[in-house]
Amino acid sequence: MIEVHELTKRYDRPARSRRVGRTRRPATAPRPSVDRLSFNVKPGRVTGFLGPNGAGKSTTLRLILGLNEPTSGTATVGGRRFRELPRGLRDVGALLDAHDVHGGRTAEAHLAALARTNGIPPRRAGEVLDEVGLGEAGRRRIGGYSLGMKQRLGIAAALLGDPPVLLFDEPVNGLDPEGVLWARGLFRRLAAEGRTVFVSSHLMSEMEHTADDLVVIGRGRLIAAESVAAFAARGTRRSVTARTADPAAARGLADALEAEGATVRREGGSLTVTGFDADRIGVLAFRHGVPLAELTAHASSLEEAFMELTADSVEYR
Repeated sequence: MIEVHELTKRYDRPARSRRVGRTRRPATAPRPSVDRLSFNVKPGRVTGFLGPNGAGKSTTLRLILGLNEPTSGTATVGGRRFRELPRGLRDVGALLDAHDVHGGRTAEAHLAALARTNGIPPRRAGEVLDEVGLGEAGRRRIGGYSLGMKQRLGIAAALLGDPPVLLFDEPVNGLDPEGVLWARGLFRRLAAEGRTVFVSSHLMSEMEHTADDLVVIGRGRLIAAESVAAFAARGTRRSVTARTADPAAARGLADALEAEGATVRREGGSLTVTGFDADRIGVLAFRHGVPLAELTAHASSLEEAFMELTADSVEYR
């Protein structure tokens, strides 16, 4: 399990005052990259890590892995700080940056070096290359790899020590559709084996299909830590599809709905309605003599809920 408690990271940048008109506003301290962040990542589940650009996701992962020192708070893996874990890649595997490899080495040489420095049997290099689909490319220099191949190599490095805890930062960037499907199945299989799998991503549709739980942050602070379904249900942009075989009747119903205050998107005989529930739409259709072939309510999608609940935390618009 990964446990993060009141984690804060503030970089030492000098505070600067700024001039507004003829006055100078007093200097303010820089906002922390991570601000009193607390959450748990449980074993046996895929946990997605979401947030707008600049939210502090990469910094949080680096703090968990001991690559940055927190200003305050703790981040532990299995109850211990990463630097206190004795077995390196056999305790935690991670992919933070697929480009962070020596382009002049072959994939086999890269993984063999990692295996030797972590006390891992040399045969594991070939095993994980085969597992990620790079078995035939293992003797090629990494500098000639595509981004998707480098992502697969980074995943191979994370799997090298067969660790119980795995962290991935944007692991499907550069993968083709077949590769994305493969990665999705891999993460779910790893979680089914009882491992802790923590995946940072900006792809809402992928997280909707892959993750069981979500940790969502904005401006370094926690927004939500809950199941995917619970997070999506917090969105208020629920809609209803109302469909009729008569386009003229659909136009009349749309006009009636808009007159009552609903928002309607029209596509022939199909209407997508927000602001009214299905019961109210059905009553209005009956009142206007519109026969409906479909009346289906839809919850907010993960993407809609994310955009709504992180709207105040967007760093760059």
